[in-house]
Amino acid sequence: MIVFVYIKEDDTKQKKGKLNFLSCTFVESSRTADYQTTTGLRAIIANNGNEDDIFAFLSDHKIPGDDVTLMNMAHEILKSPPKIGYLTISNALQWRLQYSRIVALDETVDGITPIVKYNAKN
Repeated sequence: MIVFVYIKEDDTKQKKGKLNFLSCTFVESSRTADYQTTTGLRAIIANNGNEDDIFAFLSDHKIPGDDVTLMNMAHEILKSPPKIGYLTISNALQWRLQYSRIVALDETVDGITPIVKYNAKN
């Protein structure tokens, strides 16, 4: 996934548009999960959580799926914990992604490669 942050300017008289790229970052698929969900799951596992704990977490966070699906997910998560994701995902009405965590990221994270770094002074 590539995350772009830009400002678009339209010139209706000349029928032209201009994109000013402020930030561009490549995010490997292993880092595209929700930050709060993945940190929460990893905290449960670090605290010796079991499949039932993970199932309850998934249910409480309204992760889509029936009980069988969520229990299968809990089993897989416990067997292979996810890497920390760096997106913010809202599943209210429709799934929406927010990228501010990636744009504001200062430290180096495996799987996240800045191409053009955002500068607040621009």
